[in-house]
Amino acid sequence: MNPFVTLRVAARALWRNKMRSFLTTLGVVIGVASVIAMVAIGEGAKARVADTFAAMGSNLIIVMPGSTQASGARGGFGSMPTLTWDDLKAIRNEVPTARFVSEQLQSGVQVASEDQNWQTRASGVAPEFFDIRSWNVSRGAKFTQSDVDAGAKVVVLGQTVVEKLFGPSADPVGTVVRIRNVPFTVVGVLDKKGQSPMGQDYDDAVIIPTTTYREKIEGGLKNFVKGVILVSATGPDVTSRLESQISNLLRDRHHIGPGQDDDFSIRNLAEMADAQQEGTRTMTALLASVAFVSLVVGGIGIMNIMLVSVTERTREIGVRMAVGAKPSHIRAQFLVEALSLSIAGGLMGVALGLGAGWWIATKFGWAMVVRPDILFISVGFSALIGIVFGLYPAHRASRLDPIDALRYE
Repeated sequence: MNPFVTLRVAARALWRNKMRSFLTTLGVVIGVASVIAMVAIGEGAKARVADTFAAMGSNLIIVMPGSTQASGARGGFGSMPTLTWDDLKAIRNEVPTARFVSEQLQSGVQVASEDQNWQTRASGVAPEFFDIRSWNVSRGAKFTQSDVDAGAKVVVLGQTVVEKLFGPSADPVGTVVRIRNVPFTVVGVLDKKGQSPMGQDYDDAVIIPTTTYREKIEGGLKNFVKGVILVSATGPDVTSRLESQISNLLRDRHHIGPGQDDDFSIRNLAEMADAQQEGTRTMTALLASVAFVSLVVGGIGIMNIMLVSVTERTREIGVRMAVGAKPSHIRAQFLVEALSLSIAGGLMGVALGLGAGWWIATKFGWAMVVRPDILFISVGFSALIGIVFGLYPAHRASRLDPIDALRYE
């Protein structure tokens, strides 16, 4: 029997009962739409997590000083200066998996231009800081190691500071701003970085050389780093090894014996990002599993309606067999009908899922990432559902006795 004839006969049979056919496919439509929407939003959430941690820095390790302890009360990490400038130099020179190393000293400052002023954060850093944070300049240039060695009074501004002091479209490179009444020459403007997961504006910052910061902005603790140490790994697969090497080095330098607590803290942002991604993947898989269950329920609906169709069309089947139709032809006809229902439901589900995902993402401000492979898998799975659940009704129709079928009322 010609496949096109079979398809035409199946389409005619389904069209005779349009509402029933639509209601039958509804379970598949909802299942596929749920899969597409949940996976798209889940992938968008993973992409957003990745972008957030990428904004913090590439393969970043943060080394923080220790905590205070007095009269039984303990402070948080960073409340006791325990990291020295020699520790920083040792990490830079003795840790093989460290690619870039920079201190970051921070404090709140008032920055003033000729006619505006703004309260922001000043950071004293080494030139490697920009590489660690993957932070380029949109105008001008970054300061260099020679600026650090000379204690030059130069500054790189974040986009928010530029907008507050000079206006959105201004180019402040070459102008002078005052930080705590000390004049600084603006040498560069940083690219827009956005916000941290906690809502902190990365662009609301001014970056100056460490030596200038310690001399002009905030006197340090001489031998101790009054801030944190940022370390970038040579690759994403060695961050755990980098963390271990830094820990072993600092424990040895600080003479911390076995079983004793560290007087420093190490934060591995790669591990934090992986944990966030794993949580998102788990939630996406859970929601997708629920959606696949609804697909199976839709398949059961297809099988149920096809069994009803076999019963209703018993005489039709008998007539076809009487004029020469083989059992394989009858089986193919009912399989094509079931397959048509499931594929139509899958295609409508894809359209509905994309629309629902876009609406949810727009309403709640979430990202949405559409994976083409999931679209094909969802339609393919819905087709498989149609074949699996249409096989029994088709087989039952092909097994009917022509004489009994003709006499059926």
